[in-house]
Amino acid sequence: MNNRSLILAGSALAFVLAGCAGNKGDEQVTTVAPQTPKVTVTVTEKQNVPQTGVYSSTVQANVVNNIASQAAGRIRKLNVEVGDFVEKGQVLAEMDRAQLDQAALTLKNNETELERIKALYEEGGVSQSDYETAELTYNVSKSTYDNLLENTVLVAPVDGVITARNYDSGDMYAMSSPIYTLQQITPVKMLVPISEMDYTKVKQGDKVSLTVDAIPGRTFSGSVVRVYPVIDASSHTFNAEVHVANTDRAIRPGMYARVTVTFGINDSVVLPDTAVLKQQGSGVRTVFVLNSDNTVEARVVTLGLHFDGNYEILSGLEEGETVVVTGNSSLNEGDKVEVVG
Repeated sequence: MNNRSLILAGSALAFVLAGCAGNKGDEQVTTVAPQTPKVTVTVTEKQNVPQTGVYSSTVQANVVNNIASQAAGRIRKLNVEVGDFVEKGQVLAEMDRAQLDQAALTLKNNETELERIKALYEEGGVSQSDYETAELTYNVSKSTYDNLLENTVLVAPVDGVITARNYDSGDMYAMSSPIYTLQQITPVKMLVPISEMDYTKVKQGDKVSLTVDAIPGRTFSGSVVRVYPVIDASSHTFNAEVHVANTDRAIRPGMYARVTVTFGINDSVVLPDTAVLKQQGSGVRTVFVLNSDNTVEARVVTLGLHFDGNYEILSGLEEGETVVVTGNSSLNEGDKVEVVG
């Protein structure tokens, strides 16, 4: 190829490149207008909101009795076993009766002597001092007999269940541990630790409900029978003693329970929890309130209870205001929105 051909080819290539560059510069940039955020809203209403708190506790027997004799001695007979339900007054165990039988004989003799002295005293045959001495002797022997009877024939002081037996028939009771442990489980009780902030809210007679992990699917009812008068300085809680009738004996001491205490009822604004936003890095909660011109206003609110997918609003909103429920995650103060749904 000669020099003239090379010059023509170069010129053509330069023209093509220049044309391409010119076309690129002529391209038009299309700007997309921002879309108006679409939201759903709700109008605030007030509802009766039960004021409740949920607390953990351990079930206890209402009464725990250690069945034992006042003095050491041979165990003559054991009448019940662990797991047996017993009634008040039922004989649980019998100790050796030698001392009791001797005391019974002495009591009988003193009773007979008192009757004889009394007859003579009424006829003037003995002095008042002699009569009073005989009466005192009888009363002492009666007291001794009653005490020995109580510690020889051991009876149940309450209805309940036997939860421990530490001796066998024929053992020598050495007073180191009780013969039986008897627990009353109708009712059962729980000491529920409640925050000191709620001390003025809890009162005797407040209703409670509870569940226990060992019995899934059941809810039991009870009430507060006693509010302890002091606050624990380390935990800043106080104990409320709760009783549950437990008539079917389903709940047993030692079970883990979740107790819901009802303090009263508030008339409060209630919102779906999706309407409430948490500010990053703080505990501040906000909602967006819809104005008449379809702009939104950020409003700080104070939350109460959370229940059934809703929040109780303690402050920051009034009844009848329109609040954004969904589509609020990217909103800013003053944004104009489109209400859908």
